[in-house]
Amino acid sequence: MFDRYEAGERAVLVHINFTQEGEWEDLRECEMLVSSAGVETLQVITGSRQSPHPKYYVGEGKAQEIAQAVHCEEADVVIFNHALSPAQERNLEMLCQCRVIDRTGLILDIFAQRARTHEGKLQVELAQLRHLSTRLVRGWTHLERQKGGIGLRGPGETQLETDRRLLRERIKTILRRLEKVSKQREQGRRARHRAEIPTVSLVGYTNAGKSTLFNRITEAEVYAADQLFATLDPTLRKIDLDEVGSAILADTVGFIRHLPHDLVAAFKATLQETQDADILLHVVDASDERFRENIDAVQDVLIEIEANEVPSLVVMNKIDNMEGRAPAIERDDEGVPQRVWISAMKGVGLDLLFQALTERLASNIVEYTLSLPPEFQGKLRSLFYEMRVIQREEYDQQGNLLINVRMQHADWSRLEKRVVADLRDFIVT
Repeated sequence: MFDRYEAGERAVLVHINFTQEGEWEDLRECEMLVSSAGVETLQVITGSRQSPHPKYYVGEGKAQEIAQAVHCEEADVVIFNHALSPAQERNLEMLCQCRVIDRTGLILDIFAQRARTHEGKLQVELAQLRHLSTRLVRGWTHLERQKGGIGLRGPGETQLETDRRLLRERIKTILRRLEKVSKQREQGRRARHRAEIPTVSLVGYTNAGKSTLFNRITEAEVYAADQLFATLDPTLRKIDLDEVGSAILADTVGFIRHLPHDLVAAFKATLQETQDADILLHVVDASDERFRENIDAVQDVLIEIEANEVPSLVVMNKIDNMEGRAPAIERDDEGVPQRVWISAMKGVGLDLLFQALTERLASNIVEYTLSLPPEFQGKLRSLFYEMRVIQREEYDQQGNLLINVRMQHADWSRLEKRVVADLRDFIVT
């Protein structure tokens, strides 16, 4: 869309340590991101600052050091483990004479490589265009020129104005297509809700082992690898739980610290599966020394997508990388499962996970045997059949209908409001 140095596969990595907590990033995580993008790291340049420099993000001396490293290593791209402003990107590119990418651009590039479905590709393109739109004004000077040629001389659009218009039109087109996808997903969710099928959504920090666990539970063949953002497109599978019956398990994209806001907005339809879930399985890499910070980062994203109120069960994964850690269920003071320690890779502790998940979902289910007199049999029986909650039914000697029903507690509460009579008067104790 506009002239920039071509990004390559050989990079100089820049990581700055800040005294301010909000600017802090993890160098090891950045190296994993670069590896996931298929880029070779030639040199890592580190430094410390109180706050970012407005021109180069780093100081003048450090910027010259980066440019020298690019020249000596013959690097194709400089990757910053931080979010750069458009002006900082342009100034660094002019100094280093190569492409400069920040943390957001790197994550977007990984997402672009991993997108497989039509929906995923649209979502990534939308996020990229929104990111690019802030950088058009900082592009090269040719954007300020008006078009030349017959019929285009004199007053008219500058190249910058043309590119902005094309961007806006493309974004509108993608939003219309994603709106259709969103409606299709909404129809699927409504159908599952009508069929009384609970939804379990896997969430967690990227590379926590969600897809490996998903494959273990469902015997699916979802792509799983020891790299960041191996999963991008959501996958739904049906599972069977004792005392609960059928449930839908959803594998979703992993979260990361300072997840680009454009990505969160673009993946709104996908993340809706998390919002509407009955329970979240929060998968945590227990062997990571920073697992507590990763849990906090996931919670931040859940708050941003308004899914923080959904009940969750924490799955402490990868205990095979920890010495002396055995599979176990941790419960609160009321005996409700809160954490399960497992290894998805080795298949250890999965029986405990199913037990804990069943307990959590079954606590939302009520089962009653009702004795309905003849005057209430017609209406109530038809309502129960409409809800598909009847387990068995028979008549007693007095002509009363003995009917056994099993449903979500929320549905029982709604039914009580719809019926004139007090349903609890009909419960057989």
